[in-house]
Amino acid sequence: MDEAEEQRKARDICYALLTARARSRQELHDALLRKGISPAAAETVLGKFDRAGLIDDAQFAEMWVRSRHTYNGLGRRALAMELRRKGVADEVVAEAVAAVDGEAEEERARELVRKRLRTLSGVDETTKIRRLVGALARKGYAEGLAYRVVRDELRAAGDEASALDETWS
Repeated sequence: MDEAEEQRKARDICYALLTARARSRQELHDALLRKGISPAAAETVLGKFDRAGLIDDAQFAEMWVRSRHTYNGLGRRALAMELRRKGVADEVVAEAVAAVDGEAEEERARELVRKRLRTLSGVDETTKIRRLVGALARKGYAEGLAYRVVRDELRAAGDEASALDETWS
């Protein structure tokens, strides 16, 4: 395949991928290489997409953070890990994740705990605490925040939280 044809194929692949959802530059680059596009042709096409404003890692990271925090309840740590895996530069990741303020993160953690508490009736206190803190940890919430939110929400629901008092006093 000649250079022009390879670039045309690369361009079509990028358009198709960007039609489905926003993507980082690295995601597009990796996809092009997987589809047999040469690194040189991939860089040429991605450079054109950059100049045209079709690829913007900062905008991608901002949208990703907003969406995944709101709809999946992910904490800042998990969001940062996901963006890094997608090839977004550390400084862009830091800026995007900083958009989730501490209050918003804590409120989202509380919502997740309240929702999960409804499914844990009849479970002993220690198991309930372990499951709730574990669920928040898997969503990328800091340990101290997870324990504090679980303790507060258990008390608000009328449950005991004495095991947490002993651990985090």
